Amino acid sequence: MDINKVLFISQEISPYLPDSEMATASRMLAQGVQEKGIEVRTFMPKYGLINERTKQLHEVIRLSGMNLIIDDTDHPLVIKVATLQPARLQVYFIYNEDYFTPDIAKDLETNTHPEDNDERSIFYVRGVLETVKKLRWIPSVIQCSGWLTALAPLYIKKFYSDDPSYRDAKVVMSLFDEDLVEPLNEKMAEKLKYDGFTDEDLAPVLDKQASYLDLMKLAIANCDAVMQCSANVSEDVLNLVKESGLPYLEYQECDNAEAVNRCMEFYHSL
Repeated sequence: MDINKVLFISQEISPYLPDSEMATASRMLAQGVQEKGIEVRTFMPKYGLINERTKQLHEVIRLSGMNLIIDDTDHPLVIKVATLQPARLQVYFIYNEDYFTPDIAKDLETNTHPEDNDERSIFYVRGVLETVKKLRWIPSVIQCSGWLTALAPLYIKKFYSDDPSYRDAKVVMSLFDEDLVEPLNEKMAEKLKYDGFTDEDLAPVLDKQASYLDLMKLAIANCDAVMQCSANVSEDVLNLVKESGLPYLEYQECDNAEAVNRCMEFYHSL
């Protein structure tokens, strides 16, 4: 397929958060793809841990101002942006003070307030996808990294299935060595039904406190391909990938030019 625009929906990106395998891989892949001459848009949550002054974030007024309804409640969507130098990589941040603390925090909200992680994930994913629509930007490939992004394939393939922004996009799920602090709220599926999803759509997370494995089942059921970005991904998750028959890029370190080349070859193969 012809690749001209790639959307990265990430849970963590370096250097805006402390170094981790996911944060480094998300940054290096996005930067490497952009250096190949591909147009890139990169998103992450605006956690309270991120100092807006030192990281030079500012609000994008023309993109902010939308309200997202979750569980019959309005939540204002605020978009911030920063430019990662010297790569000149723009990173957009999704923010709402109901889900992300307005001040400098000691840890990520996903760890300190795990009881809200179901709604935090819904808000983040919908916030990204609505913002990209507002940018009138049509990605060829959408790469999702981290469990917080696991609902993105479902929304892209079902909720936005007829939307020109996403209709032809190929969705790639990145797999990392990660887990949830605690299972998600058992009412998550009911909250997702507000957006028109059926019991069949939500089967892996229906009527239960969803685990990390349940989220991966949901993501893999709705994506087009899978990329392994950690050496130690759960065997249960890898078995899901094998059973799915999806195109699969085996583990590689994501911090060098060779990895970016393999990633681009994988995109083209879809």
